[in-house]
Amino acid sequence: MKSLRPTFVSCCLVAALSIAALAQEKSLYDRLGGEPAVKAVVGEFAGIVLKDERINKKFAKSDANRLVTNLNSFVCSATGGPCKYDGLSMKESHKRMGVTEGEFNALVEDLVKALDKFNVPAKEKNELLAALGPLKPEIVEVSGTATGTELPKKFKPAKPLKADKMKKDKKDKKDKM
Repeated sequence: MKSLRPTFVSCCLVAALSIAALAQEKSLYDRLGGEPAVKAVVGEFAGIVLKDERINKKFAKSDANRLVTNLNSFVCSATGGPCKYDGLSMKESHKRMGVTEGEFNALVEDLVKALDKFNVPAKEKNELLAALGPLKPEIVEVSGTATGTELPKKFKPAKPLKADKMKKDKKDKKDKM
């Protein structure tokens, strides 16, 4: 029994140190640089996507302000930031868009371009991609590598953000400062 005691104490010490080390690691949101960095990357990403002929047709009817606002809060929330994403689910927002696997992959390439522009380290880039990757089945509706496909006529985009929602978001931001 006495010989097990040092082993047990050693295991407890290793576990305690491991837990302490994990607790000290900052969230992905913080390691990316917080709100200013997320907004910069999302803005760059949106600009790349809207110019990318492989996928920009899918956003032809979308309100750009709504898209960027929702992307900012989604990425903030998904990376452990203080934001609450209150937009539609990925499945609902992409319903009847006819997104192909090729278009989804093009979108990921565009995100990588935006992250690379801001020199996001590989660890953080991979963590972000790993957090967003599982959304593929909720977004892709068409198998295959095709890109640049037309937005189906039956697709109905979400309504533009209302002015009162944008004012509330600005007020919330000021209150945090």
